[in-house]
Amino acid sequence: MAEEKTVIDEAVDLRDPDIKYQDAVPVFCERKRWLLFGLPWTFTKYILKDEILTTESGLFNTLINDCYMYKIVDVQLERSMFEKMVGLGTVVCYTSDTTDKVLKLVHIRKSTQIKNFILEKSEKMRMKRRTLTTMSLNSDGVDADDIG
Repeated sequence: MAEEKTVIDEAVDLRDPDIKYQDAVPVFCERKRWLLFGLPWTFTKYILKDEILTTESGLFNTLINDCYMYKIVDVQLERSMFEKMVGLGTVVCYTSDTTDKVLKLVHIRKSTQIKNFILEKSEKMRMKRRTLTTMSLNSDGVDADDIG
């Protein structure tokens, strides 16, 4: 007697093998921390995987935001005197994402390692996807089609 497949089994069979970010093991999983003593008593979590950066925030109303690594254009590390004292830092990611142009990973441990990881992975993902990220040089908002 043949086994009947459930809807979930069929969905797993149809899943594209190239899309693996849902199943990927997180490289870094960090929480936003209070600046006072560096305690993780907030409801914001940052999950870094090989191809995607996910931010989850909120207790009652949860907001989950994903950003592909190849969309991250530049990374910056900010560390105030108090952050240095408790071993924290803020990683600022400038992206070409439509929902968040600037992603901040606020008051996190291992901030230098995370910044370096994001910088390397974003470059590798752009090379893998053969993506070129450019900046608009038009300061007056003139569209390229309007020229000429």
